[in-house]
Amino acid sequence: MEGIDGSGKTTQLALLAKWLSAAGHPVFVTEWNSSALVKAATKTGKKKNALTPMTFSLLHATDFADRLLYNIIPPLKAGMIVLADRYAYTAFSRDTARGVDRKWVRELYNFAVKPDMAVYFRVPIEVSAERLLARRVKLKFYEAGMDMGWSSNVVESFKMFQGRVLDEYDRLVDEFGLSVVNATGSITDQQRTFRKLVSQHLEIDDDNESTVDDLA
Repeated sequence: MEGIDGSGKTTQLALLAKWLSAAGHPVFVTEWNSSALVKAATKTGKKKNALTPMTFSLLHATDFADRLLYNIIPPLKAGMIVLADRYAYTAFSRDTARGVDRKWVRELYNFAVKPDMAVYFRVPIEVSAERLLARRVKLKFYEAGMDMGWSSNVVESFKMFQGRVLDEYDRLVDEFGLSVVNATGSITDQQRTFRKLVSQHLEIDDDNESTVDDLA
């Protein structure tokens, strides 16, 4: 599942995981930047604001490689459905938005297992920023692209950086055939669309009577 910060994809993934599990399908969820191998280094680098775009890219690639080896391939071999909250496409969009060479980033992740399906939750910058500001005190430094020095205003910087990320995602839709979900709709409408896409791909029944409220 892909999307800029504030797209709501994590909420949608959690609901989908519950739905699939309730239907008897074995599910394993993995999250971006969650490998214990590099988590401490990434946290330290962020705290000191010492991460260059290239360092950021290499740390995330290391995190991805570790999770692929231990958290993605084994569950797949065991016959489970692996749901990834962000995949290599996040690196393709974010790293390139930070100025890292587009071709280089793609080659860096050439070891990645090609996902059977990739879903992109597309949302305008204004909606994304409004959602994030409504639920927390301030935007995060790197989330807002403050490391790029484009603006001293964190909200303006967020919109500039995430705007570039959006442009890259639009490239990926055509390049890699990502399925697009309109993330401006209600949680229920998005989940209904999401389930339909997944059920068609997995060739399983989509129980329309089972609503988001049933899983909340």
